[in-house]
Amino acid sequence: MIERIRGFIEKEKLLTPGAAVIVGLSGGMDSMALLDLLTLLGYQCVAAHCNFHLRGEESNRDATFVKKWCKAIDIPFTSVDFDTTQYAADRKISIEMAARELRYDWFEIIRRQYDAEAVAVAHHKDDSIETVLLNLIRGTGIRGLAGIMPRNKQVVRPLLCVTRAGIEEYIAQRDIPYVFDSTNDETIFLRNSLRLNIIPQLENLNPSVKEAIWRTSRNLSEAEKVYSASIRKAIEELYREDTIDIAKLRKTASPLSVLFEILSPLGFGASVIEDAYLGMEGVSGKVFYSKSYRLIKDRDFFILDRIDGNESRGELIYINPETEEVTGPLHLMIRREKMPLSIEKDNRFLYADLRRLTFPLTLRRWKEGDWFIPFGMKGRKKVSDYFTDRKYNLKEKENAWLLLSRDDIVWIVGERPDDRYKITEGSTDVFIIEVIDNDHNNKEKVKIFQN
Repeated sequence: MIERIRGFIEKEKLLTPGAAVIVGLSGGMDSMALLDLLTLLGYQCVAAHCNFHLRGEESNRDATFVKKWCKAIDIPFTSVDFDTTQYAADRKISIEMAARELRYDWFEIIRRQYDAEAVAVAHHKDDSIETVLLNLIRGTGIRGLAGIMPRNKQVVRPLLCVTRAGIEEYIAQRDIPYVFDSTNDETIFLRNSLRLNIIPQLENLNPSVKEAIWRTSRNLSEAEKVYSASIRKAIEELYREDTIDIAKLRKTASPLSVLFEILSPLGFGASVIEDAYLGMEGVSGKVFYSKSYRLIKDRDFFILDRIDGNESRGELIYINPETEEVTGPLHLMIRREKMPLSIEKDNRFLYADLRRLTFPLTLRRWKEGDWFIPFGMKGRKKVSDYFTDRKYNLKEKENAWLLLSRDDIVWIVGERPDDRYKITEGSTDVFIIEVIDNDHNNKEKVKIFQN
């Protein structure tokens, strides 16, 4: 066993010989074997235990057991207590997901605290096989069928090369104590049901079914590397600043796969992603939603936007005669000059006749029914029609700000002033506003500021 683990670590480049390693120690058979093996292999192990307080007294029993064991074998030990149920409720996620987030976030903190090379966890070959079947049942892409990876950033899994049966044999030979999690026998959990019911039935059809699934997952893991490299290259070419170039997307080998890899990490479900794929040829303005994002179909692009990015839509900002700067949610610098002065022909600047303005001026988002007289024109024009002429997409419309004097629009900020407030030969005092291009809404401003 020990030589197999040594060879697997070397082959997968999981750990440097003699490195400091945080070992996730639950007290169960797998993690107890992992700690023993890594210690025998000469790694500087620090045992880390999470008490999720999900199994009553049994959880406390496990914490006490691992602490005593580490003291007995002189292994550094650290532990943490989590209110997992409350954490899950606050974030509206499953208990399983809550425990996973808490565990790995804390492991990373401990890894940095001890300046360890990696965090080692005790997933083995049977866990990977069960994960493949679990993902297959739930629905997954090629990555899900590749099973558990030996490394995920700083998390390594040295036991993936051995089976549960092999670990049981090792534990018996070494006479290593362990605790048993009673929930492992509860078939209400899908993973347990797979292990206790489904896999034994599959073994009736093929006694080597677990090895067959393992080999298939390894083959798919290699194929996934090719797939991921191709997808990354495609995404680099067509995905810029939250916009997806639809023409380039169409030319990829699998537009649906590219969309899946861009959108699924943002919480878009498979059915929504497929709807977006089918909507590539649809009309502009259609919107597809995840919990935190929306995908807007524009003429030639899909545009990604955070749903919580428009908190200020109803906000009013007032500019008084003495105001020199507005810092949020957009950044403006304000000054007053006497004529004559040099006019900078840039959409970032407003030059208005100060005498015609009534203070306080108001900044707000545009709304249906707004109209103005565009600079250089005589007749009224609806702001919505102006946006259409300028080919604004939905996101750009929603992020447009207006500067008003009383009820009159003085300026579509960063775009077009109103002709009624322009500087004339009779102007003496000029009110100047400059839009400062900062990180806020920077992506939205790209087209707005083009002349």
